[in-house]
Amino acid sequence: MDTATLPDLFGYDDLAQQGLTRHGLDRLIEAGEFERISPGLFLRSGFADDTTAAWIAIAAKKPDATLCLLTALSLHELTDEIPAQSDIAIPRGTHPVAIHHAPIAWHRFDTDTFGIGRGEHALPGGRSIGMYSAERTLIDLFRLRHAWGSDLALGALKRWVRGRGNSASALLAMAEEFPKARAAIQQSLEILL
Repeated sequence: MDTATLPDLFGYDDLAQQGLTRHGLDRLIEAGEFERISPGLFLRSGFADDTTAAWIAIAAKKPDATLCLLTALSLHELTDEIPAQSDIAIPRGTHPVAIHHAPIAWHRFDTDTFGIGRGEHALPGGRSIGMYSAERTLIDLFRLRHAWGSDLALGALKRWVRGRGNSASALLAMAEEFPKARAAIQQSLEILL
């Protein structure tokens, strides 16, 4: 079989459409052509590093999953810390996805505020995964500073304030939806500005 005609990502439901049987898929995995990145989901070997492959699997199985906290902070270049795992938010009451090869820290956020500040982060192959904006990430770090530490939140806010086009009033307006974080953010902004 010419594997070049196969998509880079597919699941068990796609086998018949691709002219594959489970036995044929097993041969492709044994030959190192494809790898299982999540139960029932397969990615072309070498298509992405382990972390990106995990994000592709999560986005395929859980479209509302969203990069958050230290992972989002790192992608927004508001910290020098390198995340040891991917921080992924899902709406409270939903279940995480089983992922192979990459450590994931699942966070359950309130469904009423889950979509605030949520955008997309591009992935290979024209795919994307949800990601919180820099402002929402700062709010979450202040909101969860008891678990993440005030230093991380303050350091990120200092970098964000120095960034071009960032608006303290827009940050505070978004923070209105998160009363536990707003006062601390406002106080920190008054000191920094």
